[in-house]
Amino acid sequence: MVSADMPDMVAQLPARQAPRVGCPPVYSPGVADVQLHLLLEAVARGELSVRDAEARLARLPFEDLGFARVDHHRAVRGHGPEVVYGRGKTPGEVAAIADALVAGYGAPVLVTRAGQDHANAVLAAHPDAGWHPRSGLLVLRRAAAGPPGTVAVVCAGTSDLPVAEEAWVTAEAFGCTVDRLVDVGVAGPHRLFAEVERLQRADVLVVVAGMEGALPSLVAGLVGVPVVAVPTSVGYGASFDGLAALLAMLNSCAVGVSVVNIDNGFGAGALAARILGARAGHG
Repeated sequence: MVSADMPDMVAQLPARQAPRVGCPPVYSPGVADVQLHLLLEAVARGELSVRDAEARLARLPFEDLGFARVDHHRAVRGHGPEVVYGRGKTPGEVAAIADALVAGYGAPVLVTRAGQDHANAVLAAHPDAGWHPRSGLLVLRRAAAGPPGTVAVVCAGTSDLPVAEEAWVTAEAFGCTVDRLVDVGVAGPHRLFAEVERLQRADVLVVVAGMEGALPSLVAGLVGVPVVAVPTSVGYGASFDGLAALLAMLNSCAVGVSVVNIDNGFGAGALAARILGARAGHG
């Protein structure tokens, strides 16, 4: 539903997010089909000309930057804005794509696998963005509110923290409440058993582990909610850069375990947010 104060949204936006000349932003709070609803209401009230509306609709599916086609239609499909994968892109390319996404007013706006040069370029234009160098994650905008419930991110060892941080920062960016539990790997299971009550209070768990990858199975045996397992590339030679952990998690005998790709903390955090959204009827 559209709240009564949404018509005043554009007037309340901070000056630094003003529309760019020649490329007006999508009239959007970034929530599913509310994007189109607000656009049509603005035309009906006379706040937006038909010509301006046509221009915004023309770039709604995507915006061609020459080196990238930014998918503005993703929010209309209920997925939120496109997420920028920084690795392999120049700092200027990452900054330009981020600018285009921020101009759309959707949330969250994230850059994953960014380096310091990417961060410097983005922060120069968006100094309020959150930069997390350990996980390489930039958060330019968070969702104002997320689904009810708690995501618990459980990390086997300190070496797994870059991936775990990517997971919990992503979930927080989607508006989720996050509980973090660190250094509770199976080499000392008493550390995990001491936190069983915290585990059982969560509505979905993201469990991050490298080495032999056994932690998600152990956790899933203690809870009755979905567990998203994240193998990491942490380990010695026969871990094969996370392949051993991945195969162990895929072969888990515990019920309710799903597995994402090696080191994919973002995917796990986003999936956890989707699970909470589906439980609340928002997915």
